[in-house]
Amino acid sequence: MSPLLEVNELQIAFGGVKAVNGLSFSADAGEIVSVIGPNGAGKTSAFNCITGFYKPVSGTVTLDGADITGKRPAVIAATGVTRTFQNLRLFPDLTVLDNVRGGMHLYGGQNFVDALFHTPRYRRSERAYTVEAHRWLDFVGYKGGRGIPVRNLAYGQQRQVEMARAMARKAKLVLLDEPGAGLNHSEKRDLLELCRKIRDLGAAVVLIEHDMGVVMEVSERVVVMNFGKEIADGTPDEVKKNPAVIEAYLGKEDEPGPAPGPGGPEAGEA
Repeated sequence: MSPLLEVNELQIAFGGVKAVNGLSFSADAGEIVSVIGPNGAGKTSAFNCITGFYKPVSGTVTLDGADITGKRPAVIAATGVTRTFQNLRLFPDLTVLDNVRGGMHLYGGQNFVDALFHTPRYRRSERAYTVEAHRWLDFVGYKGGRGIPVRNLAYGQQRQVEMARAMARKAKLVLLDEPGAGLNHSEKRDLLELCRKIRDLGAAVVLIEHDMGVVMEVSERVVVMNFGKEIADGTPDEVKKNPAVIEAYLGKEDEPGPAPGPGGPEAGEA
């Protein structure tokens, strides 16, 4: 059985600097994969290539056997890809419900004329959107008000709304860019459980995360990047023992220099 997501020899450069340099990895349906690496390793650039925000110089991205390389973000979203961002991308003045409902526009069936004249199809769609929005807010564990502007929420609640909107897309590939950023310990525990719930729906979950506690606990497989390349791919236990990974995060121990000879810097010391 082929992987749901396949990234093969992906490359993108900015001003001659290769942000992603021959990256290859895959993710299966019903699997949680973490992509980790030092700052500047190319992780978010890789996500942007997968979702169409960047057009790669070379390489391919396939989803469920279909080539989606370099297609427009809206086209890729329609194939079943959804994502969250490192920095929240909510509509601060819209209500919680409307932010989540905004993730459903690709499959509602209404068009511009329906929205303009509030046709029966428009009203049916809007009622269905509202029911679905409540369902996904329940799914992510959101317990706050739903008719209030999202800017009035605490940061952790805003993260939940963003997750609910992503899930409202009914996607088969869910990309999470640092979902644990800014969350407290309790909220991170909830995030772990939510990732597992999404996986259990049959989706592939691929996350970028700097919190190694989160990565090691929730991941079934870990892909490690450095300087735009994959340097390791395996289980959490395999990856944390990998010498190349240890070197990427901690640096390489300096080689001992030659002992000073006669007349060297130590020659005249008492």
